[in-house]
Amino acid sequence: MALIVATVGCDRVTKHFATVNLSGSPQRSFLADTVRLQYAENSGAFLSLGAGLPEWGRRTLFVAGTGFFLLVLGVAVLRRHFPGRLLAGLCLIWAGGVSNLIDRIARGTVVDFLNVGVGRLRTGIFNVADLAITIGVAVVLIREAGFFRRRK
Repeated sequence: MALIVATVGCDRVTKHFATVNLSGSPQRSFLADTVRLQYAENSGAFLSLGAGLPEWGRRTLFVAGTGFFLLVLGVAVLRRHFPGRLLAGLCLIWAGGVSNLIDRIARGTVVDFLNVGVGRLRTGIFNVADLAITIGVAVVLIREAGFFRRRK
């Protein structure tokens, strides 16, 4: 529960900071341009996929679809016993998804503001919730692939 509260809380606070301090401002660069803070509102999914869909399509896919997925994931986590790392990964996915869903319901878009990279090799613009989802998926995949299981 602490992981979920911390993840959602951190995402909400940083999105508020981005909205107040970065909206309408030029991007800010740190660590020799490795980290950029750049305000963006994403009406699509990962890397703006689906942003060109009509409003009803985006609402159906990104609000109803995401809501249903998060409900199923939440019920599964509550009903089953998952080992530590796997549970942590699933909680990160759920918390990131819920925080982005809050944006979609309240604003119709998700606030993004982080961009990292070196030179021309850069990520898309993302937020803390996206980072939590990515880390959660990596933890689940690594855990399920057995990379850290003891060999007998």
